[in-house]
Amino acid sequence: MTLTELRYVVTLARERHFGRAAERCHVSQPTLSVAVKKLEEELGIPLFERSKSSIRVTEVGQRIIDQAQRVLDQVGVIKDMAQDGKNQLNSPLKVGAIYTIGPYLFPHLLPQLRRAAPEMPLYIEENYTASLRQKLRHSDLDAIIIALPFEEPEVVTLPLYDEPFVVLLPADHALAHNDEITPEQLSKEQLLLLGPGHCFRDQVLESCPPLVDAITKRVDHGTPELVTEGSSLETIRHMVASGLGITVLPLSAATGMKYQEDILVVRPFAAPVPFRTVALAWRVTFPRPKAIDVLSLAASQCRVIERATTETPVVAQRA
Repeated sequence: MTLTELRYVVTLARERHFGRAAERCHVSQPTLSVAVKKLEEELGIPLFERSKSSIRVTEVGQRIIDQAQRVLDQVGVIKDMAQDGKNQLNSPLKVGAIYTIGPYLFPHLLPQLRRAAPEMPLYIEENYTASLRQKLRHSDLDAIIIALPFEEPEVVTLPLYDEPFVVLLPADHALAHNDEITPEQLSKEQLLLLGPGHCFRDQVLESCPPLVDAITKRVDHGTPELVTEGSSLETIRHMVASGLGITVLPLSAATGMKYQEDILVVRPFAAPVPFRTVALAWRVTFPRPKAIDVLSLAASQCRVIERATTETPVVAQRA
């Protein structure tokens, strides 16, 4: 059994295709196929179920491949230990963030990080939580920025800051005259939310039970739906500006507003204010802890200044 063979089976499990796996490993397909077969013969069990149209990891094969990934991670740790004193901050860091955090955090995070670690550029990706989870697990990303709760075996999570939700509405809307807004008031309005698959949609509904009740009642009575779905927070912002309805945004998205105050306004929630906890997650075996320390410190120091109201700042740094 060799590290090369372990790398081959881990890549094949990820790609589910011999040709793509061979390409990722920079070898020919026959070379990869022979190596995988050799490892299966050595172990005495099949790691993959093969058919003409697909490749599937066996149940015991998945456990072995998970362990192989841990072994490969540990190899990185050993190499780092063997080069005592190596600067962990002089090579790129691969960081992912969910769609509702990345566009609003990165403009604040990158200057902070550049000052703290000028020789450590970021490779950035925005995606859904489920996709980021898989890429973190497979070492395609070094760390991800997500909203809690988030649980993954052998992954560490560190809360960075709490971010309140606010209401975005047309400036001429009746609720714009209120100093604060309640979930009960929202439940009577046409609401714009992200579609299924976005965790922020679920967080809004979970933190505002009257919305769920109102949606359920409208479905039961066959009345027009309460929620109109948008593909991104920016798309929803434009729909609110057009007068289609109102929405709930994380504060960082609301402060990035590009419309004038005579078109869109932001109003806070009445207490208790709904919020989300933004967190950093990384593998326990990741061999560059200093890079994680610098990233987490830079992210936790990012302050969001609320320009749409007189209240500043309301995103609290965690101790």
